[in-house]
Amino acid sequence: MATTIRRVDYFYATVQDGAEEACGLLSRLADLGINLLVFSAVPVGPQRTQLTLFGEDADKLRHVAAQANLELDGPHPAILVQGDDELGALAGIHGRLQEAGVSVFASNGVADGQGHYGYVVYVRPEQIDQAVGALEG
Repeated sequence: MATTIRRVDYFYATVQDGAEEACGLLSRLADLGINLLVFSAVPVGPQRTQLTLFGEDADKLRHVAAQANLELDGPHPAILVQGDDELGALAGIHGRLQEAGVSVFASNGVADGQGHYGYVVYVRPEQIDQAVGALEG
């Protein structure tokens, strides 16, 4: 698998009562034909959870959310890197970004156990083009 660098947009949604609401939202999005590339959930208090949604088609996600009266915060830019898992893969990504003067303010990664990884890199919106260029170059 070749390494792919993809600019992606993400949205935040905050739900009450965490697991039940998150499950309901994910089910509703699936029923409406929304394919998610990335999803994360982080508690923001004892009764609230912030969901981060990366739809394969950000415009479709925004449209469907509006029809379903789901309040989304976004879109916000990020980078999705996918490739072959190897020792130091993430260090190489961060090294290229650092050399280009790009500040990473958050990231999440996962290996699939089959020799591949996915890595989401959050950079400041004003540095997104610079970051993509550094990773593609």
